[in-house]
Amino acid sequence: MSKLWGGRFTKKTDQLVEEYTASITFDKELAEEDVQGSLAHVTMLGKQGILPADDVDTIKDGLHRVLQRIKRGDWEFDIADEDIHMNIEKALIEDIGPVGGKLHTGRSRNDQVATDMHLYLRKRVVEFVDLLQKLQSALLEQAKANLDTIVPGYTHLQRAQPILFAHHLMAYVSMFGRDAERLQDSYKRINTLPLGAGALAGTTFPIDRHFVAKQLGFDRVYENSLDAVSDRDFILEFLSHASIIMMHLSRLSEELILWSSTEFRFVELDDAFCTGSSIMPQKKNPDVPELVRGKTGRVYGNLIGLLTVLKSLPLAYNKDMQEDKEGMFDTVRTLQGALQLFAPMITTMKVNKDVMRQAVNQDFSNATDIADFLVNKGLPFRQAHEVIGKTVLYCIQQNKYLLDLTLDEFKQFSPLFDDRIYEVLQPVNVVNARNVYGGTATPQVTDAITRAERELDATAAWVTEFAEKSR
Repeated sequence: MSKLWGGRFTKKTDQLVEEYTASITFDKELAEEDVQGSLAHVTMLGKQGILPADDVDTIKDGLHRVLQRIKRGDWEFDIADEDIHMNIEKALIEDIGPVGGKLHTGRSRNDQVATDMHLYLRKRVVEFVDLLQKLQSALLEQAKANLDTIVPGYTHLQRAQPILFAHHLMAYVSMFGRDAERLQDSYKRINTLPLGAGALAGTTFPIDRHFVAKQLGFDRVYENSLDAVSDRDFILEFLSHASIIMMHLSRLSEELILWSSTEFRFVELDDAFCTGSSIMPQKKNPDVPELVRGKTGRVYGNLIGLLTVLKSLPLAYNKDMQEDKEGMFDTVRTLQGALQLFAPMITTMKVNKDVMRQAVNQDFSNATDIADFLVNKGLPFRQAHEVIGKTVLYCIQQNKYLLDLTLDEFKQFSPLFDDRIYEVLQPVNVVNARNVYGGTATPQVTDAITRAERELDATAAWVTEFAEKSR
């Protein structure tokens, strides 16, 4: 069968050109969305009297059969037909005859492919918001189980101040909450219909774009036909949001890798999420967080790749824009796999509370509180800072920690010290002294968990509502 667009040409396409320019090897993933858009389009053609009702019914029945064949694997995609649109149209014509060729009335592959990708990403965004809330829920459960667990807090990867482990986990709950918000906000731009823009200038047929939008669940249509077929901002936005999510996952991965090492021993990842060594039988490797950390780079690459493709393109459609899909599909798969694994990995993670507590008892992370103690006694902070610096140096030289010092030893650095210093220095008191909104004190972290649970309930309701709209 000749090309569906072949009337103007006198030569067959070179085989190498066919292979190089075809996109069916990857855009076949859009088969369901392509049929979904075509069903709405042909329904509109019938409503507007552009096609007779019998033809509309025949085409719709044929489209359903074609999609079922594709889902069953009973259709062999042909690279000679270039893309998913032409493959489906060819299958339709083979199924119902020449009437199948009427489906493309009033549209172009340019607005068709844009519509497919809007439909595709719309579903994925809802799915990722759902996966993010599952990860947040797993972190929240671990936080609630560790409201009495104290761990060193770090800056510069040096022990800084003791904090609740729950407080540390809640930082990631906040990060992933922002990620979900960004995806939810992007939905309104994804949920805009380009179909009806034609190749670039609209169409001479009396189509009803708003009717198609309503059928497909789109909230609005593109105002400008040139913009409709050339816009890939919605994909860039998704790739950007995905990159930020992967960055957050990578940061958490790095901490899990450190925490599960022999040097830290703060946590142990479940065997189901680790692998062993082919030569060293004692090894338990945190492969999942390592691979997530590694795959973050490819997601960044997909964003930079598409930005580079689009940066010099004139309006409207250009073949360069075919490069928008593989990176998008790859990012979807990469992010999907990471999020699906992370929630159960966090849920099954064992927290070594005693090791964490021992760590905060054998460092100087409570030093700031001694300075605050002296400030409350009337000593200017800068002088208090110097006093504590000298006290810590003395401890290091004497191979002691602050709680090991006698009161006489404290007093050699300042006469303002008294017996209450030992109460101030207890890690639990250091933690609970920071009883300000957003702080690490137990009441504040408990309130933060309650707020986060309410937000997750709202997110779950959003997922339920928009999953239905995006079908």
